[in-house]
Amino acid sequence: MSTDPSSDSLLERALSHAVDGTASDLANVRILDAAYDLFCRRGIQRTTMDDVARASGLSRITVYRRVDSKEALVEQVVLREFRRYFDRFLLDISRAATVEERVVVGFASSLRAIRDNPLIHDLLTSEPQLVVPSVIGDDGRTLALVSDFVAGQLKLEQQAGHVPSHVDVQLVAELMVRMSTSFLLTPTHRLDLDDDETLRRVALTGLVPMLGLGLRRAE
Repeated sequence: MSTDPSSDSLLERALSHAVDGTASDLANVRILDAAYDLFCRRGIQRTTMDDVARASGLSRITVYRRVDSKEALVEQVVLREFRRYFDRFLLDISRAATVEERVVVGFASSLRAIRDNPLIHDLLTSEPQLVVPSVIGDDGRTLALVSDFVAGQLKLEQQAGHVPSHVDVQLVAELMVRMSTSFLLTPTHRLDLDDDETLRRVALTGLVPMLGLGLRRAE
């Protein structure tokens, strides 16, 4: 499956959709729901466009009018899953009471949303050429975009007085995103990333101190 390096990556488009709140119409939702279910149960290679049409309850013509190829369908399904990941991240951190908890919850949410998604997890392990180039193969464009998104959240915390003014939130965001990405793409044999307490310890040890909260409290 080829990708066009000059086009926006999947993660870039997913983040833009999450921020803009773009919605799909009912027919598209039925097609993507059917495709996601089939991809998870049968695998992408064994699923045909005709299978998706039957499962969605739509005609083959309607499906092809909406999505002109299986490659485009796979991309749209993956795009929606990443968009859901960003939406979930924003929802999860909104429920935390302190900036420390928002960092912990955001880190855990990021890892779980992708690791627990059967389709994305399968793609990362069996077909990484579709997803990994969107993360590390575009001259850092996608990481920069996600870092800007995280930096925006940290700037809000800073403006609210939750993060000291001397902290370089752009740098901190870059480090946070790179650390989270490494856990997603590189296996670890020392940490149980399915354990809530382990994720909490990693965030409290590696991420929260970058916000300079200890220095603020000592002042």
